[in-house]
Amino acid sequence: VGDEPESVEENRSLALKALGLSELRRARLRQVHSSEVVTLTRDSDFNRLPLADALVTRLRDTILVIESADCYPVLLEDSAAGVIAAAHCGWRGTAGRLLERVLEAMQDAGAEIKQIRAALGPGICAEQYVVGADVIVRFAQADFPQQTYMASSGELSRSGIEQYNVDLSAANRWLLESSGVVPEHIWAMDRCSTETDFFSHRRDHGATGRMWSVIAL
Repeated sequence: VGDEPESVEENRSLALKALGLSELRRARLRQVHSSEVVTLTRDSDFNRLPLADALVTRLRDTILVIESADCYPVLLEDSAAGVIAAAHCGWRGTAGRLLERVLEAMQDAGAEIKQIRAALGPGICAEQYVVGADVIVRFAQADFPQQTYMASSGELSRSGIEQYNVDLSAANRWLLESSGVVPEHIWAMDRCSTETDFFSHRRDHGATGRMWSVIAL
């Protein structure tokens, strides 16, 4: 945010070249903290950035891209079926059970739930993610287990409202497992985005960059 666009593009190109993906087409989103999933086909308009927070495809010439700076990037694959997905999981998308919709879209594209593997990248850890009671209510209404959202920070905000710590990593792992993904098929980086290695919207008060998480067949 605030960087020269040419420099940002050069960094992206260097990263994709290092991964051997520079020749593939990029598919991106206008991420809006929703539960919307887009399935890409040959007929999709790649010049338009859909308002959504997850992508699914069978296309072999396409990179799925997720941007993050505290929200959790989640990459998924069924390599046998040739189906991949990428999701941007902040608290709203998580509470909206975004990953359930991603898994449904992957299965509609031919994936099998027991074959799907998932990887969670860096995101804000529970210790650093303090939220208010309104967020807790959303998770409770969505039937998440209490251990994912009820760890109290033991503090009061300036307005006197009690604050809580939400564990987005645990919440998204629970969504995957409760949907049938084999626990051994879930990998997590277990790094907090507020660490100095990463960009963090909360740590830097909005004046920060964005990390890319990418997947391609």
